[in-house]
Amino acid sequence: MSRRSSLTKLIFLSILIAVGFLNIVLSCALYDNWLPLTVVAIFLAAPIPNSLAQCVSTSYDSNFLGDYDDDGSMGNPVVDFCHFLTGFLVLGGTFLPLVLYHCHLIKIGSLALSLTGGFIIYISIALFTMGFKDDDNDGYDF
Repeated sequence: MSRRSSLTKLIFLSILIAVGFLNIVLSCALYDNWLPLTVVAIFLAAPIPNSLAQCVSTSYDSNFLGDYDDDGSMGNPVVDFCHFLTGFLVLGGTFLPLVLYHCHLIKIGSLALSLTGGFIIYISIALFTMGFKDDDNDGYDF
């Protein structure tokens, strides 16, 4: 990957995450209620189990964490739990503003801004991990 290409990716992702944080802060400041700020913590913590699952799946080659499935692939319960936890956090970050709105703690504009900001933050983090993933094999068959 060229240096210019990685620099443009980094600039694009930093702009994207800044827009996400701007939406979250605006959802709090415009409606004078700082409860939607908890969405930031949830969406920032959501990619952590996914990265742990990637580390576990690449570091263990043996069969001590799971059995082979019928098709020959190995199911790893730690990886499955990390993927479940990522999904739980993303859904929690989605449903927290909905619950706050349902309890009349935030208004509809704050709900919309916090949902869009949270999704933009999570998507930018996911794009960052996919965009800067190192390929270890480099095309060699050894």
